[in-house]
Amino acid sequence: MRALYDVPAPAKLNLFLHITGQRADGYHLLQSAFMLIDWCDTLHLERRPGGAITREDLGAALPPDDLIVRSARALQQATGCTQGAHIGVHKRIPAQAGMGGGSSDAASTLIALNRLWGLALTRAQLMDIGLALGADVPFFLHGGHGWVEGIGEQIGPLQLPAAHFLVVKPPHGLDTGAIFGDPALKRDSGHATISGFAADPYGFGHNDLQPVAQRLCPQVAEGIGLLSQLSLQGKMTGSGSAVFARVPQADALNKGATLATALKVPADWQVRLCSNLEQHPLVEWVPCDD
Repeated sequence: MRALYDVPAPAKLNLFLHITGQRADGYHLLQSAFMLIDWCDTLHLERRPGGAITREDLGAALPPDDLIVRSARALQQATGCTQGAHIGVHKRIPAQAGMGGGSSDAASTLIALNRLWGLALTRAQLMDIGLALGADVPFFLHGGHGWVEGIGEQIGPLQLPAAHFLVVKPPHGLDTGAIFGDPALKRDSGHATISGFAADPYGFGHNDLQPVAQRLCPQVAEGIGLLSQLSLQGKMTGSGSAVFARVPQADALNKGATLATALKVPADWQVRLCSNLEQHPLVEWVPCDD
């Protein structure tokens, strides 16, 4: 096998995000439900001799040493692999949106290179490498939706009913460090239970980061206001500026082509009607743990 083309890297939405405390080292403890959606970046990977890792941006330009390059190098270092790769990236998931685009790219890179280089690392081994790259990377290696706790490293399986969501991303993004470092951030939410969440998964909880985010980026509140004009209850995802709302099934099926355009947003905003996934599209590429 010399190449893998059209490798998907799906985005996620946080159905809720509660900050339950803060460790002595400054890391925040959280609870959240991470949901995979069908808004994806696409990677093309070609095996190259000599160990060099190169990247070609097929859409929006990325930083030279982004998570894709770093994840490939981390996999080389962890395994002693001397093979290289050229990676083409078609970036569709917006940056600083709270949708995990960079982390998902890193996870799909690890999964694809593990297959392309014939390394046969298990899911647990890949997740160990991923955690050192970023707190959200292990989730995208997990294989499905996830009940996430700790600093993002504790991931349990989560079943969710099929649903559709309208996602709105303003042009301005948000810096994760600025939100988590804000003294006004609520850090003492009570612990949620999976049973409580399961009773109303798409209406449960809130995002503790949202009040700070709205102050730092008023377009977050503007996006939620736009969704409310369609009688949709909006919520921010993750630590970025994207907001989303569940769309009733009838609206998604019968008015999907026009629903997004019903929002009167400026041309530089992104609006997309998405569906959740049953599982990560690359779940079958990862060897089972012993």
